[in-house]
Amino acid sequence: MRTASVTVRIPRRRRWWAAIDGLGVTVARQIEAFFAAHPQLTERARALIAVAQPSGIVPWEQLRLPHEVDGSHGSFRAPRQACTLNATNDYEAVQAWLALHETAATQRAYRKEAERLILWAIVERGRALSSLTTDDAIAYRTFLRRPTPRERWVGPPRSRDSVEWRPFTGGLSARSTAYALTVLSALFRWLIEQRYVLANPFSGIKVRGHTLRPALDTTRGFTEGEWLLLRVIADGLEWSYGWSELAAQRLRFLLDFGYATGLRASELVGAVLADVRVDERGDHWLHLVGKGGKPGKVALPPLARTALDQYLVQRKLPVTPERWNPRTPLVGSLGDDGSVGIAGARLWRVMRRFFTQAADVVLAEQPATAEKLRRASPHWMRHSHASHALVRGAELTTVRDNLRHASIATTSMYLHGDEIQRARQMNQAFADRK
Repeated sequence: MRTASVTVRIPRRRRWWAAIDGLGVTVARQIEAFFAAHPQLTERARALIAVAQPSGIVPWEQLRLPHEVDGSHGSFRAPRQACTLNATNDYEAVQAWLALHETAATQRAYRKEAERLILWAIVERGRALSSLTTDDAIAYRTFLRRPTPRERWVGPPRSRDSVEWRPFTGGLSARSTAYALTVLSALFRWLIEQRYVLANPFSGIKVRGHTLRPALDTTRGFTEGEWLLLRVIADGLEWSYGWSELAAQRLRFLLDFGYATGLRASELVGAVLADVRVDERGDHWLHLVGKGGKPGKVALPPLARTALDQYLVQRKLPVTPERWNPRTPLVGSLGDDGSVGIAGARLWRVMRRFFTQAADVVLAEQPATAEKLRRASPHWMRHSHASHALVRGAELTTVRDNLRHASIATTSMYLHGDEIQRARQMNQAFADRK
């Protein structure tokens, strides 16, 4: 069974050999070539380990609800003749709710919470979504903090079509638990409005230890020194840390382009070369559709343009705009002709891998920085972009427009300089007695 599991991993996981004692890169490449020439072996191995997937624990798109728990006769279903949905069961009702949200990122985030709840309701409680009680909701809150049994619910990040996929990578923090319950409460409120169910079991469910935080957490970003340290580590990825050349080149592009533009991860992976335009004054812009479906544009400073030019050369693509294929994604997947992009989830995993590896590098000498890097996400580059731009003299309105904030009050939260100066001057005014 272990041999079969390794066989399935080979074409899917980078550095799959690292966990096998005595196996190096050269032999691993020979094994990869062998299985590439005999794909039928991989399919046979996949069939052997299909039983490794815990019963009923599958992603949303593979979910097939048993009739007795599909909600067609849920305990709290409203009268059918009054319902405004065509849904006959809970899965269809949740699908209708997800379809309300046009952005892919929002759909994925909400689908994850609905997926986890439905799986838990069926597997752990033996109930349909539309049969859940307030007691069930309270039990689910506890489950989110510590999903058990772990072997059923928790596992490392894997693609959604992997037999090793699990709904959780660990227990949720108080903030993440509160977010999950907020999403689920919103789902049930909508189902009530559509007269699909009669009650919201998550109404009034609070999370102990969760405190409201500002709309923008400006501590989730890098200092100038931390950013320079990250770039130094990134420059040696293929030489010192085992990254392939193509993966290291893409990572450096993500760092420089993301930092220079302040793009959201979804905007970065959704951009294509046709979105890069030059106006009549010779200024470069990236045109995009941002959060909430709002069109906008982001300035492309020299750091971003240089990073893009270098990355195109590394992908063996033309640098001259007249020769561009307008549909080519800015961020390409590895090992193809450059016409295929990557999903936001893949970008998140790539960046998290880098931040975690950087944390390991600095752990011995800078444990506090290492701990911070372990919490970092791609969105920290957007925060760093804003903070560093303001420190370097960019006007508040300029940064607001580039980040496409609706209110300048949001952007002003990045202004740390006034606080630093205030603290320094007050320290000088009220120094210790000598």
